[in-house]
Amino acid sequence: MRDTALLRLAEAAMAKSYSPYSNFRVGAALETKNGTVYTGTNIENISFGATICAERTAVFKAVSEGETEFVKIAIVSDSVDYVFPCGICRQVLAEFNDGSMKVICSNNKGDYKSFLLDELIPFTFDI
Repeated sequence: MRDTALLRLAEAAMAKSYSPYSNFRVGAALETKNGTVYTGTNIENISFGATICAERTAVFKAVSEGETEFVKIAIVSDSVDYVFPCGICRQVLAEFNDGSMKVICSNNKGDYKSFLLDELIPFTFDI
């Protein structure tokens, strides 16, 4: 799937964000090796530790459906700055990827930059 199409799916997911505390809406669209796309949005909780990021929502939806091979993820937000996955999300993505996964980060102007997962988390936790 084209990066721009994946970004549009992430935008649609962002519209469903539940973020009453931070007002920071995020959407993600995760493409699997077989071409299936899973979307996710951030879901906040008054107990912030129970909050989940858009990226992990998409990953957990995919894994719960038996998908564990991902090729790229697009991330969008309302921010004027590019939005990147947090450290926990980077490690979760690394759990299911050798680092060659494409991570597409955008801003609210529609600009985007692409990175390999290895560039964003070069020393993943491993046993």
